[in-house]
Amino acid sequence: MTTKKFDVCVSGSGAVARCLALALSSNGWRVAWAGTEQGPQDRPEDIRTYALNSRSVALLDRLRIWPALQSAATPVHDMQIRGDGRGHLAFSAWQQCVSELAWIVDAAALERLLGEALKFAPHVTVVPTPAEGRPAVDAELLAVCEGKSSATRAALGVDFTQADYGHWGVAARLRSSQPHLGVARQWFRSPDVLALLPFHDPEPGASYGLVWSLPKARAQEVVKLPAAEFEAALRQSLDEVDPGASAVVGALSLASHVAAWPLALAQADRWSGPGWVLLGDAAHQVHPLAGQGLNLGLADVDTLVSTLTESRQIEPWRTAGDERLLRRYARRRELPTRAMAGVTDGLLRLFADDRAPLKELRNTGMALLDQMSPVKRWLVGRALDA
Repeated sequence: MTTKKFDVCVSGSGAVARCLALALSSNGWRVAWAGTEQGPQDRPEDIRTYALNSRSVALLDRLRIWPALQSAATPVHDMQIRGDGRGHLAFSAWQQCVSELAWIVDAAALERLLGEALKFAPHVTVVPTPAEGRPAVDAELLAVCEGKSSATRAALGVDFTQADYGHWGVAARLRSSQPHLGVARQWFRSPDVLALLPFHDPEPGASYGLVWSLPKARAQEVVKLPAAEFEAALRQSLDEVDPGASAVVGALSLASHVAAWPLALAQADRWSGPGWVLLGDAAHQVHPLAGQGLNLGLADVDTLVSTLTESRQIEPWRTAGDERLLRRYARRRELPTRAMAGVTDGLLRLFADDRAPLKELRNTGMALLDQMSPVKRWLVGRALDA
């Protein structure tokens, strides 16, 4: 029997931390949440959009968050991917025998709904957030969900190997002159990757969330452009990689401010230790080109909660901070996470090479893959359950 005041202390303020605290509470664990509730005055409007896969949706549904979030979410029924030549890949929910490939949701809305639910969670206590170092909370387990710059991870002596891509991610909300029809679109070329995610805001049925990976210097230029010049730069980039793109997506106009952040591939050398565990960006960071960053973090949450709950049922002598138990969680998550990181990193580096023979080879490969339905179904299946 534990003598600690809490079973788990969850350190972090983002969606992964909030989801973990809520999921643990719903399973009867005593939770201390060392997070902060930031208001609009604390940070600029969050214009990010997330592409949630079926596993993430199922988790949010169990936590009774999804019904409220779904009302403002946009389903993706088809995905079109184009290379910098004749390469083309098309995925559809119909081919996958699912109702949708993903749901595009508002990042701020997700965090807000999770925060509201935590106010009524029966086993959650909000505790002070330290300026640096690990929270001083009497708990069996410290779950670190503080993001890529985690101070607690550093205090634990964990090595976080980070490879800077030299690219920044650029995000914005766009209004289109044509309906998106639930189609997500992505273009690969050297040196950028551009994605348009169908969204409902600001124009229902005719808006996109932009995720644009650009070299650092160019991203810093683009983010400072006036709206008309930003729109022109976006249109030029689309026309260069795909001359027919403008006719398909329509005229795009900026409907928000433009945000940017550095991109890197990162992995912690250890995900767990005696009495502590890492989740989300505190454990791993991948390129956003596949839209799997948050899905990987929520899969961490799902796996840790199920691992702890299973152990409580069949190994009641183990505490939540048992090192062997936490290694079990790490083994379950490291392989799928490393696999996704390898796929995204490989795709980025493949399309970053502008040599003509390789350009022809990768586009031919995309065209061939598009004809291989079983392989496409397998790939989508992995993404749906990251």
